[in-house]
Amino acid sequence: MSSLHITNSRAGYGLIAITLHWIVAAAFITNYALIYYAQWFTEPRTEGYFGILTTHTAIGVSVLVFALIRLLSRFMQRTPDDVPGSRLEHLGAHAVHILLYIAMFAMPLTGYLGQGGSSMLFFAIEIPSFQDTWLFQTAIEGGLGISWESWEGVMDWLHKTLAPWIVGLLVLAHAGAALFHHFIRRDRVLLRMINPRN
Repeated sequence: MSSLHITNSRAGYGLIAITLHWIVAAAFITNYALIYYAQWFTEPRTEGYFGILTTHTAIGVSVLVFALIRLLSRFMQRTPDDVPGSRLEHLGAHAVHILLYIAMFAMPLTGYLGQGGSSMLFFAIEIPSFQDTWLFQTAIEGGLGISWESWEGVMDWLHKTLAPWIVGLLVLAHAGAALFHHFIRRDRVLLRMINPRN
Protein backbone atom coordinates (compact mmCIF):
# COMPACT_ATOMS: atom_id res chain seq x y z
CA MET A 1 0.00 0.00 0.00
CA SER A 2 1.40 3.45 -0.93
CA SER A 3 2.21 5.93 1.82
CA LEU A 4 0.37 9.15 2.56
CA HIS A 5 2.18 12.23 1.24
CA ILE A 6 1.83 15.39 3.33
CA THR A 7 3.65 17.56 0.78
CA ASN A 8 3.70 17.37 -3.01
CA SER A 9 5.82 14.88 -4.90
CA ARG A 10 6.77 14.57 -8.55
CA ALA A 11 3.84 12.21 -9.04
CA GLY A 12 1.07 14.15 -7.32
CA TYR A 13 -0.23 16.56 -4.72
CA GLY A 14 0.17 16.07 -1.00
CA LEU A 15 -2.42 16.31 1.75
CA ILE A 16 -1.74 20.02 2.40
CA ALA A 17 -2.31 21.11 -1.21
CA ILE A 18 -5.34 18.84 -1.63
CA THR A 19 -6.98 20.09 1.59
CA LEU A 20 -6.41 23.75 0.72
CA HIS A 21 -7.70 23.20 -2.84
CA TRP A 22 -10.98 21.69 -1.68
CA ILE A 23 -11.49 24.19 1.18
CA VAL A 24 -11.21 27.11 -1.26
CA ALA A 25 -13.39 25.31 -3.84
CA ALA A 26 -16.09 24.60 -1.23
CA ALA A 27 -15.96 28.21 0.00
CA PHE A 28 -16.32 29.59 -3.54
CA ILE A 29 -19.28 27.31 -4.31
CA THR A 30 -20.93 28.11 -0.97
CA ASN A 31 -20.54 31.84 -1.51
CA TYR A 32 -22.01 31.67 -5.01
CA ALA A 33 -24.95 29.62 -3.69
CA LEU A 34 -25.51 32.02 -0.77
CA ILE A 35 -25.60 35.16 -2.87
CA TYR A 36 -27.93 33.66 -5.48
CA TYR A 37 -30.18 32.34 -2.70
CA ALA A 38 -30.29 35.84 -1.21
CA GLN A 39 -31.18 37.37 -4.58
CA TRP A 40 -33.83 34.82 -5.53
CA PHE A 41 -35.46 33.82 -2.23
CA THR A 42 -35.17 36.73 0.21
CA GLU A 43 -36.46 40.27 0.25
CA PRO A 44 -33.74 42.96 0.04
CA ARG A 45 -32.87 44.76 3.27
CA THR A 46 -34.56 42.20 5.51
CA GLU A 47 -32.97 40.42 8.46
CA GLY A 48 -32.59 37.19 6.46
CA TYR A 49 -31.00 39.03 3.55
CA PHE A 50 -28.46 40.80 5.75
CA GLY A 51 -27.72 37.55 7.60
CA ILE A 52 -26.80 35.89 4.31
CA LEU A 53 -24.66 38.88 3.28
CA THR A 54 -22.81 38.73 6.61
CA THR A 55 -22.09 35.02 6.09
CA HIS A 56 -21.08 35.71 2.47
CA THR A 57 -18.62 38.37 3.63
CA ALA A 58 -17.13 36.15 6.36
CA ILE A 59 -16.62 33.31 3.86
CA GLY A 60 -15.07 35.81 1.43
CA VAL A 61 -12.51 36.85 4.06
CA SER A 62 -11.85 33.14 4.73
CA VAL A 63 -11.22 32.59 1.01
CA LEU A 64 -8.65 35.39 1.08
CA VAL A 65 -6.90 33.87 4.12
CA PHE A 66 -6.84 30.34 2.67
CA ALA A 67 -5.77 31.65 -0.75
CA LEU A 68 -2.80 33.36 0.88
CA ILE A 69 -1.89 30.15 2.76
CA ARG A 70 -2.31 28.20 -0.47
CA LEU A 71 -0.06 30.57 -2.42
CA LEU A 72 2.63 30.42 0.28
CA SER A 73 2.35 26.63 0.34
CA ARG A 74 2.77 26.53 -3.44
CA PHE A 75 6.02 28.50 -3.22
CA MET A 76 7.33 26.38 -0.33
CA GLN A 77 7.00 23.01 -2.04
CA ARG A 78 7.42 21.59 -5.50
CA THR A 79 4.58 21.19 -7.95
CA PRO A 80 3.96 17.77 -9.46
CA ASP A 81 5.27 17.07 -12.94
CA ASP A 82 2.90 17.80 -15.82
CA VAL A 83 1.02 14.83 -17.19
CA PRO A 84 1.73 13.93 -20.83
CA GLY A 85 0.13 16.37 -23.25
CA SER A 86 0.84 18.94 -25.92
CA ARG A 87 2.63 22.21 -25.24
CA LEU A 88 -0.62 24.06 -25.94
CA GLU A 89 -2.50 21.95 -23.37
CA HIS A 90 0.16 22.65 -20.75
CA LEU A 91 0.12 26.39 -21.51
CA GLY A 92 -3.68 26.43 -21.27
CA ALA A 93 -3.67 24.55 -17.96
CA HIS A 94 -1.04 26.85 -16.46
CA ALA A 95 -2.91 29.95 -17.69
CA VAL A 96 -6.17 28.79 -16.09
CA HIS A 97 -4.36 28.00 -12.82
CA ILE A 98 -2.78 31.48 -12.73
CA LEU A 99 -6.12 33.14 -13.49
CA LEU A 100 -7.82 31.08 -10.75
CA TYR A 101 -5.18 32.25 -8.27
CA ILE A 102 -5.84 35.85 -9.32
CA ALA A 103 -9.58 35.23 -8.86
CA MET A 104 -9.03 33.82 -5.36
CA PHE A 105 -7.64 37.21 -4.37
CA ALA A 106 -9.66 39.48 -6.67
CA MET A 107 -13.13 38.30 -5.61
CA PRO A 108 -12.71 38.89 -1.85
CA LEU A 109 -10.68 42.08 -2.38
CA THR A 110 -13.17 43.72 -4.75
CA GLY A 111 -15.94 42.72 -2.34
CA TYR A 112 -14.14 44.41 0.54
CA LEU A 113 -13.02 47.45 -1.48
CA GLY A 114 -16.66 48.12 -2.34
CA GLN A 115 -17.88 47.74 1.26
CA GLY A 116 -19.19 50.90 2.86
CA GLY A 117 -21.28 51.40 5.96
CA SER A 118 -20.58 49.60 9.21
CA SER A 119 -17.57 47.48 10.08
CA MET A 120 -17.81 43.69 10.10
CA LEU A 121 -16.72 41.02 12.56
CA PHE A 122 -14.56 38.18 11.30
CA PHE A 123 -14.70 35.87 14.30
CA ALA A 124 -13.31 38.19 17.03
CA ILE A 125 -11.55 40.58 14.63
CA GLU A 126 -13.31 43.81 13.73
CA ILE A 127 -12.69 44.82 10.12
CA PRO A 128 -13.59 48.43 9.28
CA SER A 129 -15.49 49.14 6.09
CA PHE A 130 -13.11 50.24 3.34
CA GLN A 131 -14.95 53.56 3.15
CA ASP A 132 -13.79 54.32 6.71
CA THR A 133 -10.11 53.45 6.19
CA TRP A 134 -7.24 55.90 5.96
CA LEU A 135 -6.37 54.48 2.53
CA PHE A 136 -9.71 55.42 1.03
CA GLN A 137 -10.23 58.73 2.84
CA THR A 138 -6.70 60.07 2.34
CA ALA A 139 -5.29 58.43 -0.78
CA ILE A 140 -8.35 57.76 -2.94
CA GLU A 141 -10.89 60.40 -1.92
CA GLY A 142 -8.46 63.05 -0.67
CA GLY A 143 -5.57 62.40 -3.07
CA LEU A 144 -7.33 61.33 -6.26
CA GLY A 145 -10.61 63.14 -5.68
CA ILE A 146 -12.71 60.00 -6.26
CA SER A 147 -15.98 60.00 -4.31
CA TRP A 148 -17.20 56.93 -2.45
CA GLU A 149 -20.17 56.63 -4.82
CA SER A 150 -17.90 56.52 -7.89
CA TRP A 151 -15.43 54.13 -6.25
CA GLU A 152 -18.15 51.81 -4.95
CA GLY A 153 -19.81 51.71 -8.38
CA VAL A 154 -16.62 50.44 -10.03
CA MET A 155 -15.89 47.90 -7.28
CA ASP A 156 -19.48 46.64 -7.31
CA TRP A 157 -19.37 46.24 -11.09
CA LEU A 158 -16.13 44.26 -10.84
CA HIS A 159 -17.33 42.11 -7.93
CA LYS A 160 -20.97 41.56 -8.86
CA THR A 161 -21.02 41.73 -12.67
CA LEU A 162 -17.68 41.08 -14.36
CA ALA A 163 -15.87 38.75 -11.95
CA PRO A 164 -18.66 36.19 -11.43
CA TRP A 165 -18.81 35.51 -15.19
CA ILE A 166 -15.05 35.26 -15.55
CA VAL A 167 -14.66 33.10 -12.44
CA GLY A 168 -17.57 30.90 -13.51
CA LEU A 169 -15.98 30.29 -16.92
CA LEU A 170 -12.59 29.57 -15.33
CA VAL A 171 -14.11 27.08 -12.88
CA LEU A 172 -16.02 25.36 -15.70
CA ALA A 173 -12.84 25.15 -17.80
CA HIS A 174 -10.86 23.81 -14.82
CA ALA A 175 -13.46 21.23 -13.78
CA GLY A 176 -14.20 20.29 -17.40
CA ALA A 177 -10.51 19.65 -18.08
CA ALA A 178 -10.23 17.49 -14.94
CA LEU A 179 -13.26 15.41 -15.99
CA PHE A 180 -11.93 15.16 -19.55
CA HIS A 181 -8.64 13.79 -18.25
CA HIS A 182 -10.43 11.36 -15.92
CA PHE A 183 -13.09 9.96 -18.26
CA ILE A 184 -11.60 10.44 -21.75
CA ARG A 185 -7.84 10.40 -21.29
CA ARG A 186 -8.10 8.07 -18.27
CA ASP A 187 -4.99 9.52 -16.66
CA ARG A 188 -4.32 10.58 -13.06
CA VAL A 189 -4.94 14.35 -13.28
CA LEU A 190 -8.14 14.30 -11.19
CA LEU A 191 -6.97 11.53 -8.87
CA ARG A 192 -3.85 13.53 -8.00
CA MET A 193 -6.08 16.21 -6.44
CA ILE A 194 -8.17 13.66 -4.53
CA ASN A 195 -5.75 11.02 -3.29
CA PRO A 196 -2.52 12.05 -1.51
CA ARG A 197 -1.21 8.49 -1.81
CA ASN A 198 0.91 8.76 -4.97
